Amino acid sequence: MDGQATETEREWDQLSSSSSASEGGQTTSFGSSSSSSSLYFERERHVSFLEMMYQMLPSYLQSQEINRLTLAHFAICGLHLLGALDRVDKDAVSNWVLSFQARPRNEADLNNGEFYGFHGSRSSQFPPDDNGVLVHNGGHLASTYCALAILKAVGYNFANINRESILTSMRNLQQHDGSFMPIHSGAETDLRFIYCAAAICFMLGDWSGMDQEKAKQYILNCQSYDGGFGLTPGSESHGGGTYCAVASLQLMGFIEDDILSKTVTSSSIDVPLLLNWCLQRQAVDGGFQGRANKPSDTCYAFWIGAVLKILNGYNFVNKEALRRFLLTCQFQYGGFSKYPGDMPDLYHSYYGYTAFSLLEEPGLNPLCAELGMTDFLTLAI
Repeated sequence: MDGQATETEREWDQLSSSSSASEGGQTTSFGSSSSSSSLYFERERHVSFLEMMYQMLPSYLQSQEINRLTLAHFAICGLHLLGALDRVDKDAVSNWVLSFQARPRNEADLNNGEFYGFHGSRSSQFPPDDNGVLVHNGGHLASTYCALAILKAVGYNFANINRESILTSMRNLQQHDGSFMPIHSGAETDLRFIYCAAAICFMLGDWSGMDQEKAKQYILNCQSYDGGFGLTPGSESHGGGTYCAVASLQLMGFIEDDILSKTVTSSSIDVPLLLNWCLQRQAVDGGFQGRANKPSDTCYAFWIGAVLKILNGYNFVNKEALRRFLLTCQFQYGGFSKYPGDMPDLYHSYYGYTAFSLLEEPGLNPLCAELGMTDFLTLAI
């Protein structure tokens, strides 16, 4: 992921700056309402798109250097979903990711209030001073989730990871109300970081990094009157917040199996109200919106779709209409955009692939809805 500009980057920049392209005998502006005339999921073009992003970020994404590990997660885990992980050097990827971990000087440092997870990029990673003291520790929950997801994708042996330094210091980030800050100082607290903490514990197979009951109570306090979840208690229901809530409860084991068929009220959430809210998010164009009265957006086909999958309610989705909407966001050279006709980006491309995996598109690996990445258990069968 590091290095100088490559031919692929120059090609992408040239494509991005072109004013139009000929497709199927018609001239289509890159920013117009038709980003792809294909009626099919163009797997090979998506593989090429992610390969290009893996080799070198195009100039318009280089301002996101602080999130380099997250962008790498989208590219590498995206290739895994597409069944094309052979395009990357797995050992090189593992070594690169591991180089971002913040490490304490000694065991006592694990309780100094800081988080010894992973930095998001080189620009947030400063070396220790002459006395071995970390002058600036930028370990971040979201970066740590992405780091572990990448390592899991490339098959790294988690027995070699120092779980104690991550999990013990992660408890420092949990607040009295059960929420989490993503970094040890000066940050907000909301459902996103409870989800990151739950996913980290789940992937490491050790729940000592958080108080699950406190986290559960915070999550329940975020369910709104309409059934969805806001990112914080009392805030508007939101597709991303709803996913973080439900996926966290699932990872922590608080959602009962086959919850929709239960005759008694769930011990954790108001499921009928939640199901109704989620299904109302599928708009007339077939796509999913993140909030009421908002336009459909590629990423919510995952955020809302995965919630329905966890609840065993995905069969209520109009899959054919959803597929048609997603294809209007598919770019002719690979990748997905947020809205039909926009340029593609890594974030929406990755969640476009996860959405198609939920739709059981041939050639894609199955998805673990609660982790948002390839389902390794299914692959192992």
